[in-house]
Amino acid sequence: MIDAKNQDELTRLAEDALRAQPGCETARVPVVVALPDVRIGRNWEIPNVVLGDSLISDVDRGVLSVHRQLGRKFRLV
Repeated sequence: MIDAKNQDELTRLAEDALRAQPGCETARVPVVVALPDVRIGRNWEIPNVVLGDSLISDVDRGVLSVHRQLGRKFRLV
């Protein structure tokens, strides 16, 4: 499970990374959540994204990119 400090830091990093994606400048990531008891596959998620003025297609693409970036950088599953 992600502790509060790490969860806050990951949330900030996820939001910064998402806003850096084309068309996602106004999107917000309220929280990054650890998924309990996951043995195979992704063990964290971005459950809700506030779109702002961004198109959902841009945000969907951006979130996928953020998952890859943060997963590689921090060795998150």
